[in-house]
Amino acid sequence: MKKLIYALFFGLFSLSFVTGTSMAGSKELTGAGATFPYPLYSRIFSEYYRAHGVKVNYQAIGSGGGIRQLMAKIVDFGASDAYVDDNGLKKFSAPIVHIPMTAGAVVLSYNLPGNPKLKLTPSIISGIFLGKITRWDDPEIAKANPDIKLPKLNILVIHRSDGSGTTFIFSDYLSKISNEWQKKVGRGKALKWPVGLGAKGNAGVAGMIKQIPGAIGYVELIYALNNHMSYAAVQNRSGNFIEPSINSVSAAADIELPDDMRVSLTDTSAEQGYPIAGFTWVLVYKDLKNGGLSKDKAQELINLLWWMTHQGQRYASPLHYAPLSKVAQRKAEAIIRSIVYNGRPLDINPGY
Repeated sequence: MKKLIYALFFGLFSLSFVTGTSMAGSKELTGAGATFPYPLYSRIFSEYYRAHGVKVNYQAIGSGGGIRQLMAKIVDFGASDAYVDDNGLKKFSAPIVHIPMTAGAVVLSYNLPGNPKLKLTPSIISGIFLGKITRWDDPEIAKANPDIKLPKLNILVIHRSDGSGTTFIFSDYLSKISNEWQKKVGRGKALKWPVGLGAKGNAGVAGMIKQIPGAIGYVELIYALNNHMSYAAVQNRSGNFIEPSINSVSAAADIELPDDMRVSLTDTSAEQGYPIAGFTWVLVYKDLKNGGLSKDKAQELINLLWWMTHQGQRYASPLHYAPLSKVAQRKAEAIIRSIVYNGRPLDINPGY
C-alpha cells in the first residue's frame, strides 16, 4: 500500500511539472494553440522555468483552438502557424499583435516499403491531394523518380481533422501552385478535403501515416524525424528539388518582411529555398489589460516573449527549426516594445 501511495504521489507531481499546473508559490502563464512548434516550445518553456521560475502551461490544441481561446480570453497568449487575416482581426474585441518565434518546414511524409527518398513536383502533390493521382506507381510519380521501384499500392491521404496552422501553410502552398486547388478547396486552417482521412494534431497525422502502408500526409519536420519517417524533396519554383532543413527554410524566409510580420513563406522564389515553410507566431493583445491580465502577469508575459525571441532561439536549430534572422528578430523586438498595459509601456529588460 505504501508503494502504491508513493507511486500515485510521484505521478501527480510529475504531471504537475510537465504540464505546468500551478503549484503553491509558483508563477504561471497560460497559452494554447499550434502543434507545429510544440517540440520547441516544450523545450523553451522548460528552460525558462529553470532560469526564471515561471511555469508556462501550454496546451497544443491546434492554431484554430489557440486563436479561439485568446479571443475568449481563456489564455494569456495564443499560438498559431497561420496569421490572423484582416477579417479575423475584426472579430477580436481589441487589437492583437503577432510575434514571430521561429520558422519551420511542413514535409510530405509517407509510408512505403524500403523507405525510398522520393522527389515530388507541385503537379504530383496537388494531384495526390485532389484525389487525381491514386496509386504510387502512377506514371507521373515514376517520371520524377526514375531510379526508384515504386510499389503497386493505393495512395491514402492523411490530413488534419482539427483547425490547424500546419494545414494553413500547406493549403496556402497548394493554392499558389494549383489553380484547381485554389478554386475547389482554397486555403485555411480547416478545409473540406477532397480525399483522405483526418487525424488530430501533427502527432496524430504522423502516427497514422506510420501505421498505414501507402499513406501520405503533411507534418512539421520534427514529427517525421522523431518517428523515423521518410519525407520528400519538393521541387521549388526555380525547378530545384529541395530537402527540408534549417538552411532551406532560412533561405525561404530571406525576404522583405512587413512590420506586423504577417507574411507567407510558401512557394518561395529563392533558388535553394524549401517551398512549404512558414513562420509560427505567438499572439497577444496589444494592450494586455484587454486580455484580462493583471499588470504583474502582463510584465511576466513581456519577459517571456523577450526571452523566447532572444535566449530561447538557441534551442531552435537542435530541434530542426530555423532561428529568427536578425531582421525578423528586430521586427519581433519592435512588436514586443509596442505592447502596453492600460495604455502605458511595460518594462523591457534586454538582458533578461
